[in-house]
Amino acid sequence: MADDATETAGDPERPDPVGGRDRPERPADVPTWDDEFLDRASDRLLFNYDLARDETVGGERFDLTGEMRVDSRKQFLHESLTYANHHADEYLFARRVDGVTVADLERLVELGHELADERITPDEEHYGTDLSFVLVAPTIPEAVREFVLGFRERQLLAFGYYGHYEVNLGVVAPDDEEAVASREADVVAAFTPWDDVPDRRSDGFLARVRRALGR
Repeated sequence: MADDATETAGDPERPDPVGGRDRPERPADVPTWDDEFLDRASDRLLFNYDLARDETVGGERFDLTGEMRVDSRKQFLHESLTYANHHADEYLFARRVDGVTVADLERLVELGHELADERITPDEEHYGTDLSFVLVAPTIPEAVREFVLGFRERQLLAFGYYGHYEVNLGVVAPDDEEAVASREADVVAAFTPWDDVPDRRSDGFLARVRRALGR
């Protein structure tokens, strides 16, 4: 018997470039960004996420979006005999803003719930979905920092029988080299080349999925 878990959007073992280090070769289907900071962040995301730029989702425009899927299945004797198939997904939405308020974040949380209703097919194979929003701002107001640090929005589907979904928040201020992330928003680390551990209070999406699916 064997476990087989794969990340269909990329290879997590590929190099993770930071700051001014050598940049990875960019596949032809991965866009580039005029915003140098977002373009550098995409270097750290492109091997795990399917990336797109300049998309409007639910009436909100985002400079960078991404999708990742982790599939897991158990194998009995032969690869054709599988069971316990599960998948986990993450949707990433990021944009640069002139400023950020708690009201801005609350609006994104509501959008996250709307997208969960649209994008999740609740069934026995759905383990979990994360919807992560990252804002790149000049500064991080203290009220925003406290809101993000205390934030967690997790919803069980059919009492957990069809998995769950989670809305995550992150705010990054590159000029100040500061970032804050909600409890499960590990993707924010891709936007902090100065620090792989932004200010938050727990593990994130990949750590949780790997523990749950036995990686």
